[in-house]
Amino acid sequence: MNEAAPDHANVVAPPPLIYAGALAAGLLLQRFVPLPFLPRRVARVAGMCLIVLNFLIGVPAVITMRRARTRLDPRHPTTAIVTAGPYRYTRNPIYLSFAMLYTGVAFLANSLWAVLLLPAVLMVMSRGVIAREEQYLERKFGAIYLQYKAQVRRWL
Repeated sequence: MNEAAPDHANVVAPPPLIYAGALAAGLLLQRFVPLPFLPRRVARVAGMCLIVLNFLIGVPAVITMRRARTRLDPRHPTTAIVTAGPYRYTRNPIYLSFAMLYTGVAFLANSLWAVLLLPAVLMVMSRGVIAREEQYLERKFGAIYLQYKAQVRRWL
């Protein structure tokens, strides 16, 4: 690895903060300028389904990372490329689960504002977090990461 480059991904912000900040802004807007978009029952059922799905993907992803003894926080050095568990299907199962949790909460709150902010969140995640992580992992792990990246999709 290049000695001048930091041994971390140099992300723009912690991913949970990116999702939580935008969700809070959307829910705050909803409180002051209500903009519901779904029938109440549909919003509740869809929201709960997404929240449950978030845990079904996110918990195994976290467990898999811990078993590999590598850090979850991209602001710290990565010690291994994780390819087991949900990482066989997506390179970013934790970020996918965050997006599902965000959407589930937005649906439960029936907040179109929060839903409208999600594309901006995904753009920040894509450019400010995931792209930087990928560059870092390519520098640090070279061909091993490139092979994994060629075989597994970024999201789904």
